Amino acid sequence: MDSVDNAPPDGRRRPRVGHIQYLNCLPIYWGLARTGSLVDLDLSKDTPDNLNDALVRGDLDIAPISVVEFLRHADDLVVLPDIAVGADGPVMSVMLISQVPVEQLDGARVALGSQSRTGVRLARLLLEEKFGVQPKFFNSAPDLGLMMQEADAAVVIGDVALRATLYDAPRLGLHVYDLAQEWKDWTGLPFVFAVWAARRDFFAAHPNEVYEVHRAFLESRDLCMQEVDKVCEHVARWEAFDAATLERYYTEALDYSLGERQLAGMAEFARRTAHDTGYPADVRVHMLDRRD
Repeated sequence: MDSVDNAPPDGRRRPRVGHIQYLNCLPIYWGLARTGSLVDLDLSKDTPDNLNDALVRGDLDIAPISVVEFLRHADDLVVLPDIAVGADGPVMSVMLISQVPVEQLDGARVALGSQSRTGVRLARLLLEEKFGVQPKFFNSAPDLGLMMQEADAAVVIGDVALRATLYDAPRLGLHVYDLAQEWKDWTGLPFVFAVWAARRDFFAAHPNEVYEVHRAFLESRDLCMQEVDKVCEHVARWEAFDAATLERYYTEALDYSLGERQLAGMAEFARRTAHDTGYPADVRVHMLDRRD
């Protein structure tokens, strides 16, 4: 069957927007249907890696992007202010789980069970420079039990990390290191794992659409946080976490803001990792101007 072009007569189309279907991004998208903004978006759900690549290729107009990938492509992107996924202390879902104290991991096998390029790079940075160990990294499926059979430690991210931290690691007697907290202790700065960005060419052609999507994201996040207890009660029906744990995750661990301190954390991360990660140490961030 031939597809039907439903674009308006003036050639406008809905912005192609990326969506990570992980618990940590739920507040950014939860309220879109409630506010009526969902119908204005061509929303694509996918893994972080695939969304990173789609935004860089131009297959998406606006999307969350891992900070490592943003830094590599900063000249082509405009960052949406006041919205990110980060932490200013323990994040609960970017973790190193180890069978031995971290200082004993020199030469040890460390499994990387994550699709988060930024989380993996942060783990390497902390292990090598903060703790002074040189592990042997290898990729693995994100299953903590299997990882512990093949490795001395594992880097786990997202929903897998939450389960490992809350349930598996205590049951197995493993050492748990929250990588966002380790970064904060080391640098005094918050850590940003992902930002939302628009392609600069799309912004140049459709600035009003970018501002509207930005406004919709902020409204969705704020609505979710205003009703976070009810949201968590609903989500807990389908997830392996109770409502109290989810509320703690959203209100105490995750930081959805992007201001001067978060930008300083991104700049420090770039300075410490630029030598081998594919971007200059002084990446220029193009930020969307705020509209009153």
